[in-house]
Amino acid sequence: MSKDVNDILQEGIYGVKEINPAERRKFLGTLRERVLAVLSTTQVKESGTYKEIEELMAEHPKVKLILNGELSYHHLSDYIKLANKHNLSFTISSNLEHETDIGLVLAYDYAIDQEDIYIDTQQNSSG
Repeated sequence: MSKDVNDILQEGIYGVKEINPAERRKFLGTLRERVLAVLSTTQVKESGTYKEIEELMAEHPKVKLILNGELSYHHLSDYIKLANKHNLSFTISSNLEHETDIGLVLAYDYAIDQEDIYIDTQQNSSG
């Protein structure tokens, strides 16, 4: 299917149309249906890492780590080390135009429809 001139002009002015832009902003650039697990910004700022995140990284070798670039590197570095330990790719997502309370996302490139994606706050382990 070819694009007409109006579609090309609209893309030039406003950018390519994006599916579920609000959902993508919330989940650091990905869609909810692709998410395996998330941590809030508050959880990522806690000292140590969540053992559930490391366990999921070990169990899902094709998952990708997406980190909120609005957080300081100090808070992100332990999760980057975990990703490297498990040979996972990671991305630091920054979008100054939109705020989200999500600090970390483990996601696939395709839909997995994981029902419960939020890790319980009280299960942090130092390490």
